[in-house]
Amino acid sequence: MAFEGLLEDPVVQKYLHELVGPKGMPVAAAPPDGEVTDEELAERLDLELNDVRRALFILYENDLATYRRVRDEDSGWLTYLWTFHYENVPGNLHEEMERLREALAERREYERDNEFYLCEVDSIRFEFDEAMDFGFECPECGSPLEAMENDEMAEAIDERLEALETELGIV
Repeated sequence: MAFEGLLEDPVVQKYLHELVGPKGMPVAAAPPDGEVTDEELAERLDLELNDVRRALFILYENDLATYRRVRDEDSGWLTYLWTFHYENVPGNLHEEMERLREALAERREYERDNEFYLCEVDSIRFEFDEAMDFGFECPECGSPLEAMENDEMAEAIDERLEALETELGIV
């Protein structure tokens, strides 16, 4: 099977698991060579047909599976023949990493551009404007809101961004 080495990678396994969930993982983890019907997969994997179809559709939405329809001439029923395309996994993972990098960059700017206040009793964080609107008192418990340093969070975001950018070859 062409996908065996790829499917042994824990990052790929986690990615597939995040996509299809625990019920769909048997479908994602055992792609057959060539075409297969959803019914054949359900029987082979001893799964509910709806769980197999859900997993196949998710894989289809993420360009990891395609199908072709064949109409039975006698009954008129449509049969869907599925083919897996896990050669697209590395590109999908790269796109996910790009989205994460963009989200982290936005979060870093948010952390840098705002001043925060914390209710130490309820562990609720407020932006300056919110804290001021509440008179620097927690709206939940009435405790005073304390200025919060977020340097550690910003540094952690910077470290994660740097690691992602290195992995993406941006730096």
